[in-house]
Amino acid sequence: MRGWWREIAGLVLPVACGGCGRPRTELCPSCAAALTGAGEGPRRVRPSPEPAGLPVVHAVAPYSDAVRALLLAHKERGALALVRPLGRALAVAVEAAAGGTEGPAAAPLLLVPVPSSRRSVRARGHDPTRRIALAAAARLRGAGRPARVVPVLRQRRYVADQAGLGARGRLANLSGALEVVPGGGRLLGPGKVVLVDDLMTTGASLAEAARALGAVHRPFIPGIPHGLPNRSAQHGFEQRQAAVIASSPASFEINRNSSGTWIVAGGER
Repeated sequence: MRGWWREIAGLVLPVACGGCGRPRTELCPSCAAALTGAGEGPRRVRPSPEPAGLPVVHAVAPYSDAVRALLLAHKERGALALVRPLGRALAVAVEAAAGGTEGPAAAPLLLVPVPSSRRSVRARGHDPTRRIALAAAARLRGAGRPARVVPVLRQRRYVADQAGLGARGRLANLSGALEVVPGGGRLLGPGKVVLVDDLMTTGASLAEAARALGAVHRPFIPGIPHGLPNRSAQHGFEQRQAAVIASSPASFEINRNSSGTWIVAGGER
C-alpha cells in the first residue's frame, strides 16, 4: 500500500514528468539522470565570450532538452515538487566549486543566490533560485557538510528583461545593478562563499554578483584559523567560486583540450 496516496492523487490531479512529459511521475529516471549530468559529473564551464570578473563556475548538466524543460517547469510553471532533485543537482555543483573538506575545522559553505527581481518573484509566486539554494544547503548538511543560504544580494536599480539580449546587452543591462544589503558583509564570514544560480548563459549575472560581493568589506573576526578564506577580513574579497545546475552546451565544449579530454573538477577525464 506504500504510495497509495500518490496513485489516488494521480487520478484526481494527473502528474507528468517535468522533463519529458511521461505520465504519473514528477521526474522519470531518464530525466533524473540527465539532471545530474548523465554520469559525467560536474565540470567547470566558461561562456564565450567570457565576461570580465566571472568567477570559476561549475555546472552539472548542459542546458538542453530535459534539463531545460525541468528548470522551466520549476521556474515558470511552479512545479515546486522538482525543488528537491534540482537542489541535489546544485549541491553536486557546489561541492565541485568549493573543493573538498579539510577535516572538522573546514569552513562552512555560504551559498549566496543570485537575486531575482521583486517583479519576477511576484509574477512567479516564488523565488526559484533561492528555493533551490535552500534545498541544496539541506542536501549538503545531510551529507555532513556545514552549509547555509546567505541571501545578501539585492537589485539596486531596475533591470530589463534579459530575454532576447545578447552577451553585450546583458552585461550593459546588469552593470552596477546588484548590491549587498546593509550589514550583509557580517553574514559572509567565516566561511567559503559560493555564488549559486540555476542557470548560466552569458555569465553576466554571475559576474555582476561577484563584483557586488567584492565591493563589501568583511568584518574582522578574531580566531579564524589559518587556511580559511579571507583571514584578512578587514579587506574586501574577490569572489572566485560559483555553481549552477546547467549551462549552455557550448560552455561545456569549450573546456575540451586539444587531445579531446574533458577538463573537470579535480583533474582530467
